Amino acid sequence: MRVFELLSSLCLIAGSAPGLLGAAELRAGTVRAWDEYVRGAEERVQSRTRSGDPFLWIDESPERRGQVQHGEIVVAPVTGRGTKSIQDGLIHDWIGAVFIPNATIDGLNSVLHDYDEYKDIYKPVVTDSRTIGCGDESQEFAMVWQRKVLFVNAAMEGHYQARDVAVSAQRGYNIADMTGAQEIENYGHANQRLLPPDQGKGFLWRLHSIARYEEADGGVYLELEVMALSRDVPASVAWLVSPVVNHLSINSLTTTLRQTRQAVNRVPAAGERASVCHPRDNYVGTRLGAGE
Repeated sequence: MRVFELLSSLCLIAGSAPGLLGAAELRAGTVRAWDEYVRGAEERVQSRTRSGDPFLWIDESPERRGQVQHGEIVVAPVTGRGTKSIQDGLIHDWIGAVFIPNATIDGLNSVLHDYDEYKDIYKPVVTDSRTIGCGDESQEFAMVWQRKVLFVNAAMEGHYQARDVAVSAQRGYNIADMTGAQEIENYGHANQRLLPPDQGKGFLWRLHSIARYEEADGGVYLELEVMALSRDVPASVAWLVSPVVNHLSINSLTTTLRQTRQAVNRVPAAGERASVCHPRDNYVGTRLGAGE
């Protein structure tokens, strides 16, 4: 599961501020700051599995856990008000949680690993998705999303690597990393084309997500933290952009978690569903968003 609507919305809003529609350049210092931030996030996840601290974010607050147990979807910023300024860029970091009654980890994973169906599960933002390859603990897939916000229409093709970590029979987490991202210029038109990596408007340069889950209380608790790197927003317009970004972030992450819960609820009993993570031989060497 990936928070495509969240990322596309917040990055597009940030990029649609006045004067920011020109080309942007991803700089080495920005990438270094991003890599350091991601390493810190992964270290925090690993520490939850080793220490006596709560494994789930919702367990840090009885009120938060109670909300989720009663069917609510809870969303909050991880850093500051949801964004962190770095050299020539912005890091967006949000987390959300949902409880899926009568679900199992196997049922959840059958949805999380069904990359071919992402275009149906997370539509209309995800317009295409394909499995590239699967291993025992890792997967590779590709996806295209399109989003219109205000007067901006953008599309992106991304390639991703994901890996699963089983903490116990009842707990685990999944880490997914965007290994390549290319904007699609004139998406949906005859002259659409993929731009070179790290070039374009800078709506989305990097993406990293961490999904934690625990089977308990007759279902599965699912938490999703999503980090995205986009171009920076000048201080002169930040006061206007930030509230809109926060509103879209909450709504979009809530929608994504709800779509995931709905998809898991449609999964048959464990063992009744065929394997869903399988490569398509005819995909290798083709482009999703820009044709062959």
